[in-house]
Amino acid sequence: MINKLIDKIKKTDAPIVVGLDPMLDYVPSCITKKAFSEYGETLEGAAEAIWQYNKAIIDATYDIIPAVKPQIAMYEQFGVEGMKVFKKTVDYCHEKDLVVIGDVKRGDIGSTSKAYAVGHLGKVTVGNNKISPFNEDFATVNPYLGSDGITPFLDICKEEKKGIFILVKTSNPSSGEFQDRLIDDKPLYEHVGEKVAQWGSQCMGDEYSYVGAVVGATYPEMGAALRKVMPKSMILVPGYGAQGGKAKDLKCFFNEDGLGAIINSSRGIICAYKKEQYIEKGITEENFADASRMAVKDMIEDINGAIK
Repeated sequence: MINKLIDKIKKTDAPIVVGLDPMLDYVPSCITKKAFSEYGETLEGAAEAIWQYNKAIIDATYDIIPAVKPQIAMYEQFGVEGMKVFKKTVDYCHEKDLVVIGDVKRGDIGSTSKAYAVGHLGKVTVGNNKISPFNEDFATVNPYLGSDGITPFLDICKEEKKGIFILVKTSNPSSGEFQDRLIDDKPLYEHVGEKVAQWGSQCMGDEYSYVGAVVGATYPEMGAALRKVMPKSMILVPGYGAQGGKAKDLKCFFNEDGLGAIINSSRGIICAYKKEQYIEKGITEENFADASRMAVKDMIEDINGAIK
């Protein structure tokens, strides 16, 4: 799957991923009113609104982006109905030939870790059948429990030719409380980066490993150091836009081949219809998805202008 991701980045000339992280108050009222009129102000109604919102954004952007990244917590908050929409969204993105990065941040050990890996990336055995439960192409993984938590995911990645993105240096302000602590004169995130490179060497695609890293756009100097530590790992970069990451700071995340990183934007794309710059172009709630397409094009131009 890493080969497909690289290929789609090249074809679209868009090293970006759209974060499908819907909150109910992001959804235009024209959608929520219709969903609530059919299902009531219930979890089913909320889930229907989220689904229609996602579908419209996917339809408006799928041909100009390589990948999407649904954040599972945004769906879990609506319980079982939300999880149905998560699965429905993954399946629909696959119908549109998009690569799906499940932002699930799992981290456990042994049989529990294996169950997470099977559920999100692999196939579960049911009688004589093997069934893919959620069927994302990549999943985000927390490495805090060490190799015991990562190895089950590596095993599934090798079987299914899928991938993981391991949290290395996250974009949130308090990440340094643990991640920046010095161990043997090196910050913890560099030690994790070294392990990512080691794990990744066990499962290589044509150009890059199945094992990538999450490194926040808000820490470009650290990103530059980690790029050297993990030359064959794709870096998933959150924090662009709403969290303060700037395009001019992103070049260090890429290799000299112009590849090696994929930049995430969530609210900047899915809530673009609320931005003054798009309202001035005639965007209303009803054509919110058109604003998302405009925002994707603007993001691609912004990032390519900075890194090329």
